[in-house]
Amino acid sequence: MTVVYEDNHIIVVNKTASEIVQGDKTGDVPLSELVKQYLKEKYAKPGNVFLGVTHRLDRPVSGLVVFAKTGKALTRLNEMFRKGEVKKTYWAIVKQAPKEEEGELVNFLVRNEKQNKSYAYDREVPNSKKAILHYRLIGKSQNYSLLEVDLKTGRHHQIRCQLAKMGCPIKGDLKYGFPRSNPDGSICLHARRVRFVHPVSKELIDLVAPVPDGNLWSCFKNL
Repeated sequence: MTVVYEDNHIIVVNKTASEIVQGDKTGDVPLSELVKQYLKEKYAKPGNVFLGVTHRLDRPVSGLVVFAKTGKALTRLNEMFRKGEVKKTYWAIVKQAPKEEEGELVNFLVRNEKQNKSYAYDREVPNSKKAILHYRLIGKSQNYSLLEVDLKTGRHHQIRCQLAKMGCPIKGDLKYGFPRSNPDGSICLHARRVRFVHPVSKELIDLVAPVPDGNLWSCFKNL
């Protein structure tokens, strides 16, 4: 992880694709604990360090994660995420370019807990949740296309599922139809930018995360 921004109330880090935000059944040390350890050492804090998790990124996804350092910030950020007041922009590398260079995708997603996978439908079906995103084509290499994605809703595996439904599965994402995995287990989805009004100071926070290392990402990083 790399710290991108920090003040008295929040800390934002650029997560690598191998890190999990919160603990799970793997027992691997989560990013939240790494950030706690960082704060404990930086400020020589005795005892437990408070850190609030405001949102998650899937393990194989890289990019910006916002944590709260105070209870006040956590409560307000949770409400802001719930209301869609935190604007998140992602970059996704796909093999198949979309038919339209820009558009809005509206689907209804059903989450299968056992498979840890979501399924996209064109119409509302039982137990579905409406999912909306806006995408645009912002770069092309010889074999791949780079899409910029603005999330309008926050559903389980939303970008992965909706892009696959459009016929553009994300590079390395076997779960959603890409034919080959990436050597490091990542998928080429990166939480590139986050914008929100600071929950305490009310200043505008607008942060951009450097793209992961790698030849393919380096083709696009100067956009």
